[in-house]
Amino acid sequence: MTTAFDAVVIGAGAAGLHCAGIAGQRGLKVLLIDHAAKVAEKIRISGGGRCNFTNRDTTPAQFLSANRHFCRSALARYTPADFIALLQRHRIGWHEKHKGQLFCDKSSEDIIATLLRECEQGGVTRWQPCAVGALRTSADGFELDTDRGMVRSAQVVIATGGLSIPKIGATDFGYRLARQFGHSVIETRPALVPLTFDPVTWAPFAALAGLSLEAHIECGGGKVHGAFTEDLLFTHRGLSGPAVLQASSYWAEGTPIRLDLAPAHDLAAALVQAKATSQRKLANELAELVPRRLATAWLTDAPDLAERAMPEQRDRDLAQLARRLQHWELKPQGTEGYRKAEVTAGGVNTRELSSQTMESQRQRGLHFIGEVVDVTGWLGGYNFQWAWASAAACAGALRPLPT
Repeated sequence: MTTAFDAVVIGAGAAGLHCAGIAGQRGLKVLLIDHAAKVAEKIRISGGGRCNFTNRDTTPAQFLSANRHFCRSALARYTPADFIALLQRHRIGWHEKHKGQLFCDKSSEDIIATLLRECEQGGVTRWQPCAVGALRTSADGFELDTDRGMVRSAQVVIATGGLSIPKIGATDFGYRLARQFGHSVIETRPALVPLTFDPVTWAPFAALAGLSLEAHIECGGGKVHGAFTEDLLFTHRGLSGPAVLQASSYWAEGTPIRLDLAPAHDLAAALVQAKATSQRKLANELAELVPRRLATAWLTDAPDLAERAMPEQRDRDLAQLARRLQHWELKPQGTEGYRKAEVTAGGVNTRELSSQTMESQRQRGLHFIGEVVDVTGWLGGYNFQWAWASAAACAGALRPLPT
């Protein structure tokens, strides 16, 4: 038995749900299909279960892409205020934490419920779990082989996400479909992900696991340069926390990162001043400027220096110590991979898509939205805003079948 729809949306995550709901409410007959049994798992686990659903300060500057201007149109036409208005219509409480990050007051389930209600109001048909076996063109659009039979559709939207967090169902299905229809795919890699180091190199710092502090981090160079001042977290295998997750999107294998572990201080000046005014040991003075665990670990290989009273310290030793803490350069061995990555960088080449409609320039009626596309946002709600904005741009361009 064959069923016909105006549009089929493959992928019931943030972008897919939003696109299906808008298109359905525009009068289109829409099928939303996903191979996973649960809907929108990435929304459910995000933001500690409260979903950092957007960022009030979203601009194109917070997004990475090989085609960096591509995201401008969609972001301008569907803003954080538009998604906030949607939540307000559904009476969902939310609050702002810091740096424009907006979270649900109660639970990320509120976001999922809102999107599902939007789909219901649009009469969207939802098949889950249901896998798509093949997608091919036909005289009037597309044919899809699914677990529930063959489907015909004038338009198909690929909202299958990236490779991050495979345990909740992430696959490369969207990239395979893109290549099937002649699209190139910008090389994918884990993004917003902890960095790891060679175990021998990291051994002196492994004991700091669990230590969190504010740090400034930089990596990359030229046009692809990331610089962030955020919390940093030491782990048994390397570094994590918002600072490192942000920088990881800019990090290239084989290149170093640069850290300032005391961005609020001029350590050299502070230590020289302490030399003139304090009789305490260097270890104690340093612990006033950085966390004590860090101070102790940093001075482990210089016990004589650590125990020497401040008036006995040499200025050049203090300057060298400050330089090591505020200009620490080290080379990661790799990342924790897709299993720990919040998003996937790279994806369907946006030079082959319309920035107005997300439609393929290779195949009429085929659209790509959300994480499967080569647009990657910073940590802090930006990737969800891209999901909402790209979905809205696509949904507004879909057309019903002629009656």
